[in-house]
Amino acid sequence: MPRSFFPRADAATKARLDRDPVMLLANNFDWAATELGAIVGWPIALRSAARLIMTAAAPMALLIGPRGIMLYNAAYAPIAGGRHPGAFGSSVFDSWPEVADFNRDIMRRVLGGESLTFNSQPFVFSRNGVPENVWLDLDYSPVLDDDGSGLAVLAIVQETTISVLAERALEESREKLDLALSASGMVGTWDWNILENVVTADDRFAALYSVTPGAAAVGLPIETFLAGIHPDDRQRVISEIGDSLKQPGPVRFEYRLSARDGRPERWVVASGRVTTDTNGRAVRLPGIVVDVTDERRIAEQLAESEMRFRTLADTMPQMVWSTLPDGYHDYYNARWYEFTGVPSGSTDGEGWNGMFHPDDQHRAWTVWRHSLATGDPYRIEYRLKHHSGAYRWVLGQALPIRDSGGRITRWFGTCTDIHEQRLAQEEREVIAQELSHRIKNIFAVIGGIVSLNARTHPEAKDFADGLRGRILALGRAHDFVRPHSRESSPRSNPSSLQALISDLLQPYRDGDIERVHFNGVDAGIDDGAATPLALLFHELATNAAKYGALSHGDGRVELSSEIVGDDYRLHWRERGGPAPRPGAVGFGSRLISLSVEGQLRGKLERRYGEQGLEVDISIPLASLRRSAELKPAPAATRMSQTV
Repeated sequence: MPRSFFPRADAATKARLDRDPVMLLANNFDWAATELGAIVGWPIALRSAARLIMTAAAPMALLIGPRGIMLYNAAYAPIAGGRHPGAFGSSVFDSWPEVADFNRDIMRRVLGGESLTFNSQPFVFSRNGVPENVWLDLDYSPVLDDDGSGLAVLAIVQETTISVLAERALEESREKLDLALSASGMVGTWDWNILENVVTADDRFAALYSVTPGAAAVGLPIETFLAGIHPDDRQRVISEIGDSLKQPGPVRFEYRLSARDGRPERWVVASGRVTTDTNGRAVRLPGIVVDVTDERRIAEQLAESEMRFRTLADTMPQMVWSTLPDGYHDYYNARWYEFTGVPSGSTDGEGWNGMFHPDDQHRAWTVWRHSLATGDPYRIEYRLKHHSGAYRWVLGQALPIRDSGGRITRWFGTCTDIHEQRLAQEEREVIAQELSHRIKNIFAVIGGIVSLNARTHPEAKDFADGLRGRILALGRAHDFVRPHSRESSPRSNPSSLQALISDLLQPYRDGDIERVHFNGVDAGIDDGAATPLALLFHELATNAAKYGALSHGDGRVELSSEIVGDDYRLHWRERGGPAPRPGAVGFGSRLISLSVEGQLRGKLERRYGEQGLEVDISIPLASLRRSAELKPAPAATRMSQTV
């Protein structure tokens, strides 16, 4: 083995050494072709150093001479990466050009007698064809000749890239954990070594228990932290901890921390997990602690608010109930159970519908579903089963509660017993209808008396016909505004001026020919305005039929309305009749003026144009209806309401 570092090795030793491919490469390398010359001519110190690194388990390299000719072992080869085996026997400056300046400084200083150490030194290497960040622990020592001059640099190289990246990832995770703990309201973390009774904790946990961060990081007995628990809770927590150590698994403790160093009393929740050894003995309990003081205070305030609400609801005379946004009933006050006599909770969900009278159930469900779908207020009268077994009339009402975004979060409703009021109302309706019927009969009797007298006095026929017409108009007006039951109520709006006009002028309809057209703003009227308005339009229509537009087959009346300020204005305009002829003011004209200007406190003006009579009427809104309800007529009505 003329070129071997072990020229005297026997065959067995040589075979063992040759199993190392880098050792084989070193022994077979033609060192004589390099500036170092044959191995046999190397100084003893250099050959000894070469043998040391070639048999070492740690990654080592020998940088020989001023140019740092490289000789390295098998453990170093992975660090060289794609440079191996080309780097073997070449200058370190040529093999590692990206760090040539760093290596020149190292060679100069170490060959001059210095020893250098670098921990996790960062580099950017192209070991496998692509740049990569690499961190290395480096120890450089000089290999000296007999005269003390530097022969080579012995480099011990440990790659720490994985540990550095892991440490950085750990630090990043810690930062993220700190942010998460701060954002989530967590106070801190701890880890209890149960066998050694040592609790280590982070800074936040330590501050909460008035322990210095350094001492908490090193570790303290658990008793040190237990001392920070409020005296009224401490023994309970100690007992709960003892019970939790009997088996592995999650644990949770809630307790108060004592006020200390100007810090107020705090509520915390400590959560962790007990781990055991193979014998089932508890050995470790890590966990986190969360400050729940604010949540606890809010919960107490909510509980107090709910108690006040329930107390208030239970003292109300009405039945009070509440539902979730989807209509699920989850609360009834005491009055509900007193009224119905059902067990508490039995009408939660949809059980309430079974309490209604069978004839009212479908209607109640329909109205309730409509409110749930639209958010409209809920209002309905229905019969509810009383604890006596009888059904009583109640008024059900509910309103939605909405959040800041307008979403319904809950419904609150009441049921009011109106059974007596309902019966009294029905009795009043019967009396009112009977009285109304008698009044209408009086009108009929008076009309009949007028007709009988007219037969014996033919010369008074015209007067009698006019009087009978006015009496009939009063009868229609009375029928229009009289009290009605649900069965007798007219289909048209009973408080609508337009409906009153349509009813009064119906006799002037000529088959399918529409003679009177109403266009404009409809108005609500009450019984006080209905009578003078009925007389007004009866007189206008009668005169139009005798002398005006309605006396001709193609004549018509156009009636329009509008609101101007606080007045409701009507315009009666006749078209297609004979030329109007102003005459003496008769009883009908005086009756019209009395109705408008006297009873309705309005104004009336007649004009006789070329095409027919025109009448402008202005009535204060307050005179039409006590509540003065006015509404624009629907589009179809405004354009085509005719009689």
